[in-house]
Amino acid sequence: MMIKIQLTNQMINSLIVIERNKTELSNTDLSVLLFNKFRKNTRKKSSFASNKIEGNPLTFAQAEEAIESNNRHFLKPEQEIRNYYMALEYLDDELNKSTPVNLNLILEVQKRIVDGEPKNKMGIRTATPPGVLFAVYDDKTGQPEYIPPEAKDVLPLLNELLEYIANSDDHPIIKAAVLHYQLVTIHPFEDGNGRTARILSNYLLAYYGYSFKSIGSLEEYFSFDIDEYYASLQMGLPILFYDGRNDPPNPEIWINYFLRIVSLYTNKVVEITKENLIDNEAISLQHLSIKARAFLQYLRKNKIYFFTPIGLSKKFIVTNRTIINWCNELSISGFLIPKIVSKRITSYSLVR
Repeated sequence: MMIKIQLTNQMINSLIVIERNKTELSNTDLSVLLFNKFRKNTRKKSSFASNKIEGNPLTFAQAEEAIESNNRHFLKPEQEIRNYYMALEYLDDELNKSTPVNLNLILEVQKRIVDGEPKNKMGIRTATPPGVLFAVYDDKTGQPEYIPPEAKDVLPLLNELLEYIANSDDHPIIKAAVLHYQLVTIHPFEDGNGRTARILSNYLLAYYGYSFKSIGSLEEYFSFDIDEYYASLQMGLPILFYDGRNDPPNPEIWINYFLRIVSLYTNKVVEITKENLIDNEAISLQHLSIKARAFLQYLRKNKIYFFTPIGLSKKFIVTNRTIINWCNELSISGFLIPKIVSKRITSYSLVR
């Protein structure tokens, strides 16, 4: 049964903060160089943090080294980090294609996350032999911590979740929270459930326009207090799925936690952006040729906010192609915005 969400004042306040930060960030221009720097660093932090939640012992430096390495053989903790990083790259491509969250996407992500594990750990789990209990066990005591639904119920539950995502009019961030909870709770796989839930809830946020320019890692915020993260997911319910986790009486425990973490994360994103924008232009200017830099200074000094290349080629006594080359440099670095008509650039606007 799909969990039912009723908005509380706490949820609404968190959503207001998130929306405010989203608006502020959307009005901020980042250079391509700075954007790419943020995106790569975010992937590394997310890969490290999401695996840390699952008990991966690597430090961030070791995780980063594993991602950057070209070795053919990796220890299991290193492979887990690399798998997550490559799953993020795969999802970037799917996001560019506007692929919605569907069963094939879920299965493909889980397959990539557990790459290198035995084949039986890939895909939806099957029924266990008679007398064998499929459960999540405590590493220290060996006792069951959670007993998920039976294998026969997994696919119907996933289909119900996908129908909710496709058709519900809930706020996108609420949907991402529900997706996160339901994937962990349904526990459709033998391995990789938590990582798949976290990476896909992030994907759903980005799908609805809440990527926050790939700055900072949401997984990192979940990993700051792993005990609180798991306690919020468990909501104090019995360990058996059918004893309450299928229809939690107080789902706001998890939703409030999820929204609070996202709001804290977006506050930090705005702060990081403001700090880096101070250096943003200096970094971008360093990658310009001397002539392109002089051209930019001319545009600013003379307050030329809109122009065509041919219009300025006569002023500079250079060819139209030379102006276009300078404009290409400035566009890549985020100083100019090209206007495209019929697949051709006809003019440029100066970013103010």
